[in-house]
Amino acid sequence: MTPAEEDEASGIHCRLDELLAERGMTLTRLSELVGVSIVNLSVLKNDRARAIRYSTLSAICRALDCEVGDLLVRAD
Repeated sequence: MTPAEEDEASGIHCRLDELLAERGMTLTRLSELVGVSIVNLSVLKNDRARAIRYSTLSAICRALDCEVGDLLVRAD
């Protein structure tokens, strides 16, 4: 990826807000369940994350009882 591309949108949208709302769960509670800071979850939730570890992705999906495709979708 070139430096110019690094500043562009990834084309991936994180549906974390929607999934939390559907389950009546707070970001704080998800943070406790997953072991990831609220700040890092907020970065993901607001589509500002540049990367995510598979183990984190798996833990979030397990806590929300969803599939990766429910959490991350193409935005374009």
